[in-house]
Amino acid sequence: MTAGYVPLATSPPGAVSALADDRHAPEVDEAAVVVAGEDSVTPFVWWLVSAAAISGLLFGYDTGVISGTLVVIGTDLGAKLTIIQKEAITSATTLGALLGGLGAGALSDARGRKDILFLANIVFIAGALLQAAAHSVSIMVAGRFVVGLGVGLASCIAPLYIGELAPTRMRGRLVTVNAVVCTFGQVVAYSIGALFARSPAGWRWMVGLGALPAAVQLVALGFLPESPRILLLRGDTRAVERILSRVYPLATKDDVVRKVEIMTRAVAQSVQVERTTTVRERAASLFHVGAYRRALTIGCGLQALQQACGFNTLMYYSASIFAAMGFKNATATGLIIAGVNCAFTLLALKIIDPIGRRPIMLYTVPLMAFALLATSFFFGQLTHDTGGILVPGTEYPRAQALLVLVSMMLFVAAYATGSGNIPWQQGELFPLEVRGLGTSLCTATNWSANLLVAATFLSLMEAATPAGAFALYALVCVAGWVFVWCCYPETSGLSLEEVSEVFADDFGIRKSEAMRRAKRGGVV
Repeated sequence: MTAGYVPLATSPPGAVSALADDRHAPEVDEAAVVVAGEDSVTPFVWWLVSAAAISGLLFGYDTGVISGTLVVIGTDLGAKLTIIQKEAITSATTLGALLGGLGAGALSDARGRKDILFLANIVFIAGALLQAAAHSVSIMVAGRFVVGLGVGLASCIAPLYIGELAPTRMRGRLVTVNAVVCTFGQVVAYSIGALFARSPAGWRWMVGLGALPAAVQLVALGFLPESPRILLLRGDTRAVERILSRVYPLATKDDVVRKVEIMTRAVAQSVQVERTTTVRERAASLFHVGAYRRALTIGCGLQALQQACGFNTLMYYSASIFAAMGFKNATATGLIIAGVNCAFTLLALKIIDPIGRRPIMLYTVPLMAFALLATSFFFGQLTHDTGGILVPGTEYPRAQALLVLVSMMLFVAAYATGSGNIPWQQGELFPLEVRGLGTSLCTATNWSANLLVAATFLSLMEAATPAGAFALYALVCVAGWVFVWCCYPETSGLSLEEVSEVFADDFGIRKSEAMRRAKRGGVV
């Protein structure tokens, strides 16, 4: 336990702040514990990341499959769907994900990361089968809600789990693998949607096949280790040494032991906090302790930007939009968007650690704003003769429709390179004692913004026109860029324990750069 520790449960706000500052003074500076293999990935690490990232596949498949489903579902649920019913079916998943994500962190702190991933898969399978069997709008909404609970649990815990097991200098890339697989899931969803687009009741296969990845991950979980930091909370130091020896096989035994010692000191702090506080008090500390509050502000702000920029309107409704614009196979056209998303997320996988989180966001968010403004402009030109509104069945000029598509592709490329994956690095922002709760609130922010967009987009298109809707999303990107510039420090190359030091006094933009320079230069 760190000297000078004051329990949260009995401490005034000033003492709580002192605790947050005190935890950033380890006896051994981790910059001195840079071991061989921190910038390499072993087959063991690839295996556990690949298995955990199936959660990303579930996330991506679910967000992608609904777009094609809404186009071909017809009257299979009793009557042709209204705009309100389409928004209800789409947003039900988001509401479920919001609730699932909100509870995921506290549950994983209590039960472990693996148990929550297991629960997420059970819930997802149940929801997928319920959708496939639906014969009414209410049952379909219920199935989408259940699926959302599973997606919310998985979307919170999978990046957290990967980040806690990843080698320090490869953490950004490995967490991004989850985002890559998510985009691949969207490509798979659109491909299956195009395949079943003309099959009788083909949409049932679209939603039902989502149970398969969940079943695969259920099996894989039996071969995965628990997070080392959770094992330390349980006092199983030897198991942690065995896991780290496989994560860093080139490291000496002494270096592995020293890493475990550093992690153990951080965990000892967390154990004491958990023993002397309630979940409610720890949640309150996220708002009362300056370092925690700054981490929470960044995590929630990035997640809000990721969704409020309107990206998932293209995942949920792109087939409907392209059908109204006159594309013959709207789902296949939507596959182009999903393909661009996947390709540029692969680019992010390559550059996120060497270039860094902050520079990528500062360059890509303005490009998103520009592309959205271009989309708005070309939509205005496209719909000039129909009063600004997309009217299904209208023969729109093909050249103008293609310009809208190209602008959307540019937006998606910029989004996938930065905002689509970097917010999911949220687990690295929080110290262990509030990591689960902090990531839950960030994930809940993501799904809250997602819910707002999903539940209002079609109505917004009618009320403000497509041009107005995409112009509004461009303004969100401008605000998001200002937020990143002012608040988001660089964290690549820093260990999870070191990142906690960054927010001790302010948002730590200069401090993080100094720490990274010192670590690169071998300065202790």
